[in-house]
Amino acid sequence: MKGNIGQFVRSRELEMGPLSSPEKRAEESPWANWRLAWDENRVAWISFDRPENKINLLSEEALREFGGLLETVQRQTPAGLVLRSEKPAGFCHGADINEFSSLGEDAQIIDKLNKAHAIANRLAELPCPTVAVLHGFCLGGGLELALCCDYRIAVPGARLGLPEVLLGLHPGLGATARLPRLIDPVQAMTLMLTGKMIPAKEAYQQGLVDAVVEERHVAEAVRVFTRGQRRGREPGIKNRLLASRPARRLEGRLMRAKSAKKAPPEHYPAPEALISLWEESGGDLATMLEAEIASFARLLSDPTARNLIRVFLLREKMKKLTDSEQRPLRQVHVIGAGAMGGDIAAWCAYKGIRVSLYDRQPMTIAQAVKKTADLCHSKKLPEKETREVLDRLIPDLRNRGVLKADLVIEAVPEKIDIKQQVYQEIEPLLKEGAILASNTSAIPLEQLREFLADPSRFVGLHFFNPVSRMQLVEVVLHDQLGQEALGKARTFIGQIDRLPAPVNSSPGFLVNRILTPYLLEAMILMDEGVPAETIDQAALDFGFPVGPVELADRVGLDVCLSVAELLRNHLGETLVPVPEWLRDMVAAGEMGRKADHGFYNWKQGKPQKDNRFPAPERDMLDRLLLPMLNAAMACLSAEIVDDADLLDGAMIFGTGFPPFLGGPIHYARSRGFKDIAETLEVMAANYGERYKPDPGWTERD
Repeated sequence: MKGNIGQFVRSRELEMGPLSSPEKRAEESPWANWRLAWDENRVAWISFDRPENKINLLSEEALREFGGLLETVQRQTPAGLVLRSEKPAGFCHGADINEFSSLGEDAQIIDKLNKAHAIANRLAELPCPTVAVLHGFCLGGGLELALCCDYRIAVPGARLGLPEVLLGLHPGLGATARLPRLIDPVQAMTLMLTGKMIPAKEAYQQGLVDAVVEERHVAEAVRVFTRGQRRGREPGIKNRLLASRPARRLEGRLMRAKSAKKAPPEHYPAPEALISLWEESGGDLATMLEAEIASFARLLSDPTARNLIRVFLLREKMKKLTDSEQRPLRQVHVIGAGAMGGDIAAWCAYKGIRVSLYDRQPMTIAQAVKKTADLCHSKKLPEKETREVLDRLIPDLRNRGVLKADLVIEAVPEKIDIKQQVYQEIEPLLKEGAILASNTSAIPLEQLREFLADPSRFVGLHFFNPVSRMQLVEVVLHDQLGQEALGKARTFIGQIDRLPAPVNSSPGFLVNRILTPYLLEAMILMDEGVPAETIDQAALDFGFPVGPVELADRVGLDVCLSVAELLRNHLGETLVPVPEWLRDMVAAGEMGRKADHGFYNWKQGKPQKDNRFPAPERDMLDRLLLPMLNAAMACLSAEIVDDADLLDGAMIFGTGFPPFLGGPIHYARSRGFKDIAETLEVMAANYGERYKPDPGWTERD
């Protein structure tokens, strides 16, 4: 494996030069998370290897142990020190986030950060040359340790980043002070404000790493740096220009304006905290390091960071649901090349799966192929990789891909009879072990499976639009679904880098069951004369990425109508009647973004909104939000989903429910179930029985 110090010791062909023997290396490794070896030049090679984990995470224990190891090495007066990893996945994926949730108030956080900084500073102040060798992922606290070294060598394929802002934080182990002194300060701040990862080549261009070398040349590169034969880069002109506080404040204004467009400071305080930290303390290393600790502690104590850490852990919990003993799927067949089917096929091809795409209309398939090319372009794939993606997408006008597919996904219109006809035609053609999935957004599987000979291999896989951006896939279960088919479905979702939400079959399933009352209430408000822009603004102010009116246009008014009618038949008076004018709009072809006209007119994929509109009234948010929360509680009461955490994750990753609030049930719990129930009672008296609180609010209080 690449990046394994143990392999360097064992393998002569890498020509590392005489290191300690494997036996001596083992004798000198009393540390649980680290390995130490010495070469003949008295250079200490320290490798990170957290036991029983596929990746390295910088836990409190690992960092404390590293501090003790540094003391041991320093007592032996090394000629140099090399820091790297034994994990194939990379150098280090950052801090162990699980430990963050157990931290208490600011004083406790500051105490732990002071101890961590003392260890990082010890590495930075070693009198000998220090080199970090980076492969795979080098993120967060791992990169911060690497920044403490004199030099950084990257292996091709390495990806570096400081993603703390995605958790409502900024770096806390010295990067806010060290990175702006190492590279262009504006580039450094951009890396920390966006949280994006950059490849090794870009990191070298920015000055973040000093060399990019193939694995076989790492040992020689280390020799060059530890012998002082290569000097580090000198700070650039921007470092000198931004040495003064007024200059940093001027640059900070531009950063604030850009950052606020994607992360409103009233909802996401970390970017503002980072910019202020740099403006006020960026002129002196020691001052900046000290100020970083206090700022990080304040952010970590803030509900936003706590909730974003919760969302991160929800994501990890959902990812684990894709673990399966089933082999990866080799070929997928999609029936229906429309908006959803074409996008599903494109995403499968992009993620490396061979996929055939059937539709009766050749032009529809051609449009799907073009959208696949557009996807590759948006992902900035090189021409060669784009060709490979397009080669994996096979237009199929005869529907013969069914014969070879491990998974067949039906994505035809939301009509029971049409879907059942498709199943009757293709089920006899499925190969042994293949599974059949429907992308239905609302129809219970018990109805769709009626004429299937083998319903045990039939599952719901409900993707969300746009497939390339929405991370959620609802895995719809029914009482005849076999475990083997379920395992294959989960494996497939992991292959395409999506998050599964297992839900029990019921009209609307989970997400649409919760979302529909929210969308319909927006239509009632429009009926009352409230401008669409005002309604959307109320949701934007709360933290949604788009408002309910724009969202309905994006989903498609025909889809909204279909789901609403299905749920109305199932839920009766608890759901508001579907407005007649919505049926008229759909009949007239005014179906939203895909038709360039719906509640808004659309140009080049963007809604055309009037910038002059009245501000939302005080209770408008509750009118929109409480039907959604009530439906969420009803889904828990009906056991459509197993637990509230999965419900919160599904709504965050499937609808964009504000992540900084932690999910609808988590938000309701922080607001108080009793308060929710009482407010619903008042609104039921004012606006109708659709607001009647679900019994779960009092049963779970």
